[in-house]
Amino acid sequence: QVQLVESGGGLVQAGGSLALSCTASGLTFSNYAMAWFRQAPGKEREFVVGINRTPSFTYYADSVKGRFTISGDNVQNTVYLQMNSLKPEDTAVYYCAAEAYALNTNANAYTYWGQGTQVTVSS
Repeated sequence: QVQLVESGGGLVQAGGSLALSCTASGLTFSNYAMAWFRQAPGKEREFVVGINRTPSFTYYADSVKGRFTISGDNVQNTVYLQMNSLKPEDTAVYYCAAEAYALNTNANAYTYWGQGTQVTVSS
């Protein structure tokens, strides 16, 4: 049974930082594209950043480029999201997702999802 478990959300002031983590079990972590999505109230789920495995590359949404950093640990089966210079518009529930094929910015392409973690940025 595949499980993705996120942690690390919380409340932070604008300009602050938060780090999220997503630990996977039940899958061969290094074979899966891993991505972070977010969903704000009343909005669609949107792609934030992801790691493709073959070829190996990362891809960031323009809205977070230069502020967020994704990294992965194949030993710990964990993907991390370091979020710096946070803005109120980053407020959302952040979800980790895994897909056996290529990285995709479309949420519908992902098979496995975590439960989500709330990130709130106050102004």
